[in-house]
Amino acid sequence: MTESFEPSEFRAKLVSWLDANDLAPSPDDNSLDAHQAQHQRVLGALYDAGWMRYGWPESVGGLGGPAILRAIVGEEVVGRGLDHPGPYSMLEVLTPTMIDYARPELAAAMVPRLLSGRETWCQGFSEPGSGSDLASLTTRAEQRGDDWVINGQKVWTSYAQYASRSVLLTRTGDRDTPNHEALTAFFVDLDSPGVTVRPLRTMHDVDEFCEVYFDDVVVPADRMLGSVGDGWRLAMDLLPYERSTCFWQRIAYLYSRFDALIEAVKRVGTAVDSDLGEAYLALHTLRCRSRGTQLRLADGQKLGPETSIDKVLLAGAERRLYDTVRDLLPGVIELEGTPWRTEFLYSRAASIYGGTAEVQRNIIARRLLDLGKE
Repeated sequence: MTESFEPSEFRAKLVSWLDANDLAPSPDDNSLDAHQAQHQRVLGALYDAGWMRYGWPESVGGLGGPAILRAIVGEEVVGRGLDHPGPYSMLEVLTPTMIDYARPELAAAMVPRLLSGRETWCQGFSEPGSGSDLASLTTRAEQRGDDWVINGQKVWTSYAQYASRSVLLTRTGDRDTPNHEALTAFFVDLDSPGVTVRPLRTMHDVDEFCEVYFDDVVVPADRMLGSVGDGWRLAMDLLPYERSTCFWQRIAYLYSRFDALIEAVKRVGTAVDSDLGEAYLALHTLRCRSRGTQLRLADGQKLGPETSIDKVLLAGAERRLYDTVRDLLPGVIELEGTPWRTEFLYSRAASIYGGTAEVQRNIIARRLLDLGKE
C-alpha cells in the first residue's frame, strides 16, 4: 500500500530530503538551455525518489494522495531556486489533461515520461489571429483513412524547442459547425515530418516562446484527446489549471525574489518607504487566494471561471514587485545587465500571458458577478 502523509508531515520529509540532496543549479550558466537541463535533472531526481509521483493517480505511475502534495513539492522546488516556474508549471497544466482526455493506455505510457523529466511537452493553443478568442483558431485537422492530417500555425508556444510532444488544439468542424463545437485536440509528436519549430526572441532577450508550423502532419486517430468536438471542453478544463495551480509555484518564486530585493536594499542602503509593504501585501493577498484554490482542488472540486481572480491578482502582484525593484534599486533595471532587468521586462507581460487582464475581468464580470455582456 502506498505510504500516506499529512501535508505538514509530507513537507517536513521533503524538506529533509532536499537538504540532504544537492540539486542546486550551476551559478555560472543562466541560459535557457541550462534552465531546461536543470529542469530535467531535478524532475529525474524527484521522480526516482518518489516525490514527483505523489498526488498523481496510480493508473499513470503515481503514488496517489491528495493534489495538495504536488503543490507542496512545487512550492519547495521553485521557492528554493532549484527549478524555474515556467517549465515546472507545464506539469500541472498538461498532466491533468492527459489523465482526463487521453486513452488510459496512452496516459499510462506517457505521463511518467513527463513527470520524470525524460520528456518535455508543450501546449499548442494560441495562433497569430487567435489568442484570447481561442474559438476562432484556424489550424485544421482533416481525417484521411485511419489518420488525421494537420495544417496550420501556432505561436507563443512555450518551450516548444525542447518539447517532444504537444497537446494541440485544431479545427475539425465544417463551416456550419458552431466554433465551440468545431474544435478537437490531439497529442502530437513534434518529431513528425512536417513540424517546424522557430524560437522567438522577446524583449527580455529569452527565446522562451516559439512559432510552430504544421504542414501535412499525420497523426494517428488514437492520439486524439477525447472525441471529435471535445476540444473546447478540454481547453476550458485545462485553462483553469494554467491560471491557478501552476501559479502556486510562481508565487513561491516571486516570494524568493522579494526576499532577494530586501537583501539588495540592505546592501545599497536605500531608504525603504511604503513600496516594500505594498509589494508584500500584493504577494500575500495573491498567496491567500491561491491557497484557497489549492485546497478546493485537493477536495476534488472542479476548477472554473473563479480562477480568473487568481490570474488578475498574479498580474498585479508581479508588476508591483518589479516596479518596487525599479524604484528602490535605482539604475538596476535601466543600466545594469542583471537578472533584475530581465525579470522586470518579463513582468510587463504578466497582464497578458495566460489570458489578458481585460479578458479575465470580463469573465469575472459575466460569469461570476452576472453583470451581462455590456
